[in-house]
Amino acid sequence: MKQPLIRAESVSFDYVVNRNDVIPVLRDVSFSIYPGEYVAIIGHNGSGKSTLAKHLNGILKPIAGNVFVNGLNTKEDKYRRSIRQQVGMVFQHPDNQIVATIVEDDVAFGLENIGVPGEEMKERIDFALDAVGMSTYRNRPPHHLSGGQKQRIAIAGIIAMRPQCLVLDEATGMLDAYGRRDILRVVRKLHREGMTIVTVTHHMSEAAEADRVLVIESGRIVMEGTPREIFQQQEMLHQLQLDVPEASRMARLIHDQVPAFQSGLISQQEMIDEVRRLSGIRGADAG
Repeated sequence: MKQPLIRAESVSFDYVVNRNDVIPVLRDVSFSIYPGEYVAIIGHNGSGKSTLAKHLNGILKPIAGNVFVNGLNTKEDKYRRSIRQQVGMVFQHPDNQIVATIVEDDVAFGLENIGVPGEEMKERIDFALDAVGMSTYRNRPPHHLSGGQKQRIAIAGIIAMRPQCLVLDEATGMLDAYGRRDILRVVRKLHREGMTIVTVTHHMSEAAEADRVLVIESGRIVMEGTPREIFQQQEMLHQLQLDVPEASRMARLIHDQVPAFQSGLISQQEMIDEVRRLSGIRGADAG
């Protein structure tokens, strides 16, 4: 049986305000993420999803329970470098991750810190920039780039480290529709090539692309399943202050008027395919 890449066991976490005041954020959270999976974590603001994401490579450590990355406990400082090389994180604000004045140097930054030899470093930089479609920008100043381009550079800096897993913590949250589309294109490509993806998002159309969705509420996982299983429970999601993908909402509205139209669709492509299917049936009937 395949072993999990990341395993959370009964994880709890509080933010400490002062000696007498703590804010509970996570409570008894358990789940596993397997190599090659694409997992989305959704929840309304304040539900604990970003705090949970920061536990996946040891940025935060549980006050109770444990998180293991390939069997290494994130609580043990001696494993910190190994864990962060295996699980890389991209955050909401790319400017917070960009440290150099030239794109190529920014991608090289993490490699220099772990002592990658010069020739191998060049190969990794070339690979990472090509993977995110930014090779032609390698000598540009990052501050001249768009938000989506900056985020692609942030991703390049992570994948140059050759992690097994990429965690995106609201990585498209500050981008416009075009920037979001570009980042999703990169994420899909990395996933097809075998990288494990974990995305924390409030865009339900992004979550619909995952293999599995975790829904977090008040620091606990309250729903888990495939996107189709999750988004068919629209009433439950609304109670959790969550929406569904636009395609799901439209499919249900059309189904109410045209019962032959499938109601459980979750993507734009499925909507297109369903319209074609029904058009084909009606065309055949007319013939």
